[in-house]
Amino acid sequence: MRPPVAPPGWSRWLVPPAALSVHLSIGQAYAWSVFKPPLESALHLSGTQSALPFQLGIVMLGLSAAFGGTLVERNGPRWAMAVALTCFSSGFLVAALGAAISQYWLIVFGYGFVGGIGLGIGYISPVSTLIKWFPDRPGMATGIAIMGFGGGALIASPWSAQMLESFGSDSSGIALAFLVHGLTYAVFMSLGVLLVRVPRTEGARAPGTPGTLDGPQVSARAAVRTPQFWCLWIVLCMNVTAGIGILEKAAPMIIDFFSDTGTPVSVSAAAGFVALLSAANMAGRMGWSSASDLIGRKNVYRVYLGVGALMYLLIAQFGDASKPLFIGCALVILSFYGGGFATIPAYLKDLFGTYQVGAIHGRLLTAWSTAGVLGPLIVNWVADRQDEAGKHGSGLYGMSLTIMIGLLIVGFVANECVRPVHSRHHIPAPREATHDGADQPAAQ
Repeated sequence: MRPPVAPPGWSRWLVPPAALSVHLSIGQAYAWSVFKPPLESALHLSGTQSALPFQLGIVMLGLSAAFGGTLVERNGPRWAMAVALTCFSSGFLVAALGAAISQYWLIVFGYGFVGGIGLGIGYISPVSTLIKWFPDRPGMATGIAIMGFGGGALIASPWSAQMLESFGSDSSGIALAFLVHGLTYAVFMSLGVLLVRVPRTEGARAPGTPGTLDGPQVSARAAVRTPQFWCLWIVLCMNVTAGIGILEKAAPMIIDFFSDTGTPVSVSAAAGFVALLSAANMAGRMGWSSASDLIGRKNVYRVYLGVGALMYLLIAQFGDASKPLFIGCALVILSFYGGGFATIPAYLKDLFGTYQVGAIHGRLLTAWSTAGVLGPLIVNWVADRQDEAGKHGSGLYGMSLTIMIGLLIVGFVANECVRPVHSRHHIPAPREATHDGADQPAAQ
């Protein structure tokens, strides 16, 4: 299924809304925590068990993006968005069946495995198309779309909570909520499937902007053989690990930090803190990625990783002494977390060109799969061990915050090692014109 080529005069500004319709939908993944307490109560699950669908979904996101990236490049964004729609919505329907008959493994399989495939394919589906439409502002273009993934929880979280209140938080109420999610997202994502267009070979670019295949081009197969790819893999993994470590444990973390002070944080205030983090995540995806078009990708990652380490240090040293300091530092870290996701496609475009940037991006997202397990594991495991040792309050997180600082420093060093890709990895010019979308080996 190839998308129709845009007719002459087609506005490139219609493409970001198509991407947003998909990303706002799959961004529901960040609202999974809304379903955790009802599932734990209805199906008698532990906190670790109730987190399994989310964790498997993130793992499958990275794996499906890696293995499906070349297919996305070959078949086009309409095919990819249709696959994402089918898998993501079907995942909810399978999860609804699992909740209805109290079979938790079906929820894990549906939401985590099937839905996770939809997450991965949907996440990368518009990337290369947006970069080809906006070669002059790739950071801004991908930021607009990927902003939707970060902001999807702002819609899904209150919506899901309201449904659980209306339908009930028992297994039948959860099943009905899953069913409504699946059907609604199917309709909403179909808007993107119908609207998306690819640029014409000539005349699609804005006046005065470079062509989409200007400069050196590298195939996906060749890109994974370069040190630049693996440096960026480390950069993304470290940045995501640091961000998701706070995001996954945000509410209990702020409650614990101020539990021993004269101004404890209520559960409702902690929920408001989570909403603020989601807003920072979303804003960072648009703001920082747009800034990268002005100051450069390498410089903006210096900010993400270097300033991010400083923010963690301030939380570790002074976080329990000042709520504004704790909240401010956390918001900055989450803006860097979101900005890192939105900026990485443009960074890849700068290094490898637009030829197969979607497939390269898909392979790089295995770093997200790793970080999606590593970040929550570090924070939760360390907190559990510190609790067993008799510590409480902010003392539960001192060691994990120090680990995050170290990881960000590792990412900073990896970013400094990024250099232009050697010409031996570039594809010959004729193959750019005659084999666009094929996964070709590097030139020797």
